Amino acid sequence: MGLSLSFPGDFALDDPATRLEETLDAQRRVAAARGVPEIKRHIFLCCDQTTPKCCDRDRSLAAWEYLKGRLDALSLTGSGGVYRTKANCLRICTGGPVAVVYPEGAWYAHVRPEDIPEIVEEHVVHGRPVQRLLVHRLQPSPELPVQV
Repeated sequence: MGLSLSFPGDFALDDPATRLEETLDAQRRVAAARGVPEIKRHIFLCCDQTTPKCCDRDRSLAAWEYLKGRLDALSLTGSGGVYRTKANCLRICTGGPVAVVYPEGAWYAHVRPEDIPEIVEEHVVHGRPVQRLLVHRLQPSPELPVQV
């Protein structure tokens, strides 16, 4: 007797091949419509935590709102090649808000609204991590300039 589980909005586990293919097709269409194939950089910001640990919740939300506004003002989101994600926790629970930018894997500390223009201009647009806020970098960065 096989195990059969299903969840609302999920594919049935008793026939995963058929449902998985349908799900992948649907997700690929949505990804294409949202500009995922054009992503050059992705910035995650630790904010709006369920249980704030790295910084005050209001401070993290102020940084998030500023980041969204800055990326939108420069037309970098969507087809501009930059994605942003609000992360509940990036697990470095001190000195936040914490941010990480991929593909370089550059981790930043104390990301305040006043630091965001420098991170966006230097790193997100020109591919040069901001050393004064850098906690760790996973790998050397190839030059991946984003058109502004």
